[in-house]
Amino acid sequence: MATAEMSERKILGYMPEDIPPIGAMISLGIQQVLTMFPTTVLVAILTKFDVSVTLLASGLGTIIALLVSDRRIPMYYGSSFSTITVVITAMSLYAKDCFGDPTTFYCPDGVRLVQVGIIGTAIVGILVELLIMRIGKAALDKVLPPVITGSVAIVIGIALAGAALNMAGGTAIGTAPEMQGKFWLVAFPTLLVTVAFSVSLQGKGLIGMLPILLGAIVGYLVAIPFGLVSFDPVVRVAWLRVPNITFPAFGDPRAWAVVVSIALIAVATIPESTAHLYPMSLYIDRLAKELGRKPLEIKRLIGLNLVADGSDDIVVGFLGGCAGTNYGENNSLMAITRNYSVPVLMAAGVMAILLGFVGKLAALVNTIPVAVTGGLSIYLFGVIGMQGIALIQSEKVNLFEPRQLAVGAIILVTGIGGNLFLPNGLFPFTIPVLFPSGPGDCLLGDRRYPIQSSVSPASALYLWCERARESELLGGGVPDQLWKTRGGLASRP
Repeated sequence: MATAEMSERKILGYMPEDIPPIGAMISLGIQQVLTMFPTTVLVAILTKFDVSVTLLASGLGTIIALLVSDRRIPMYYGSSFSTITVVITAMSLYAKDCFGDPTTFYCPDGVRLVQVGIIGTAIVGILVELLIMRIGKAALDKVLPPVITGSVAIVIGIALAGAALNMAGGTAIGTAPEMQGKFWLVAFPTLLVTVAFSVSLQGKGLIGMLPILLGAIVGYLVAIPFGLVSFDPVVRVAWLRVPNITFPAFGDPRAWAVVVSIALIAVATIPESTAHLYPMSLYIDRLAKELGRKPLEIKRLIGLNLVADGSDDIVVGFLGGCAGTNYGENNSLMAITRNYSVPVLMAAGVMAILLGFVGKLAALVNTIPVAVTGGLSIYLFGVIGMQGIALIQSEKVNLFEPRQLAVGAIILVTGIGGNLFLPNGLFPFTIPVLFPSGPGDCLLGDRRYPIQSSVSPASALYLWCERARESELLGGGVPDQLWKTRGGLASRP
């Protein structure tokens, strides 16, 4: 790999093969970790996985995925929201103590069962992805042309708006209405300062590539006088801790009942992964042009990218971490900072591994108020949507042609409108094969529960047993945080 050099025009940015100086690599790596940390930890908490193992698996899985992609595709992997519903349903069905006891924060018996399903997801995903590599990108583009992937990227970004606003206002953690004003007084300055740093510092050396980190620091300082920062968890936790690594329960027949449900996620999330890769390819090639280098066109590596996704799930599946996905918010961070360096992402992976073992370090990062995270997320999630628009523009999609116009319009209205305005963000449709038993039936064991299919395959699987989770079979309900975190994707009935 070549050491990165600035062009004669002082264009700043790092291509995937570039190795920044050690100081820049550490600071840029910290910025990546701060971006992934809140969501990755939240998924572990909601699904009763061990947080330390999840951080360890996130870092190691990212490094392995980068190596599998031959260090050509810059992606960071964190915990996936797409599997939460299936995981909670499976653990509650086959390991009833996981969610039946409110004092249970980690449920190893349930985790071991789900690990088999996560590995199944990886295997199914890799097989599909090898098929895509076999038939070629041109064939995939006929199924997922730019008007679809660009529109899906827009929907992903806008659909996350509820999550960002709920964090900014504190409702994501159940903050009382009279306290939410404090959260907004922190979130807004964090957002404004971060955007100001992003715009005013661009092209001014390393500091111009750290707007998210700088914005987080300012937001943190603003939050202290409002009483939103507590160092008690840092004081209480031990310096070193050993992650509770568990191994999959391959010998338990109940685990194989989980495989099909979780493994279906692999197929359903292919459009989402494609929507992440294509805009990134566009931005990397634009940077390459400005630097006077040859465009990489990593969009041609969609099959390899999906294999890398599967390799991450194999790692987390064997360790006992939450099922992973490449993070759109980290992709947005790279677009904002023009830093696509794979070595930086590997450094971030090492930091995540350390967070899994160093208790006080992880606790310190976890003291960042949710209001600060919300302010940053408004910017990051919005950029995901804007990248979708940029993809449609760059691929010169003819939006005056009725077919292209119709496809984009339907995806946007059903995706965004469905999430915002339909009850629970769901359409009252059945899905053949997955839900063949008539309107709103979900089969769990020998019992059926009412469901609805949703606006997209990914969210259909995300919410496929929402009704069953509230039945007496599953211990009587879902944590309030789960409903609040996803905004329009999963609002409580």
